[in-house]
Amino acid sequence: MSSNGFSPDEMMRAFTSMKMPAMPDFQAFADAQKRNLEALTTANKLAMEGAQAVGRRNMEIMQQVMSEMTQAVQSMTALEGSPNAKAAQQAELMKAAYERAVANMQEIAELIQKSNGEAVNVLNRRFAEALEEVKGMVKA
Repeated sequence: MSSNGFSPDEMMRAFTSMKMPAMPDFQAFADAQKRNLEALTTANKLAMEGAQAVGRRNMEIMQQVMSEMTQAVQSMTALEGSPNAKAAQQAELMKAAYERAVANMQEIAELIQKSNGEAVNVLNRRFAEALEEVKGMVKA
């Protein structure tokens, strides 16, 4: 021991007995971030494909509606008979158009829900995996 009460041997023993926190595995962290980005990219791709499918179906519906409207107008102009018969025919056409519109809206809503569900499932899976990875890093 030196005259000032400081012993290098005692100091070394004190340092060697100290537990230092483990250094994080930076490669594992980088790999996890890469998987996170891949999951986001996949989810974005699924969402974009879903939006395109909704857009295509919406266009098909619009084309179908325009065709049906043209046929309806032609049938109405060719219809002969009493005003009551014409009114009944118009009411029937309106009812059919309304029912098709509701069915089309339901179809579009289901497409959107399916598309969003697929994208969210990708993110949920990755989130669960990331939690397990964090648990593994903390234990190590």
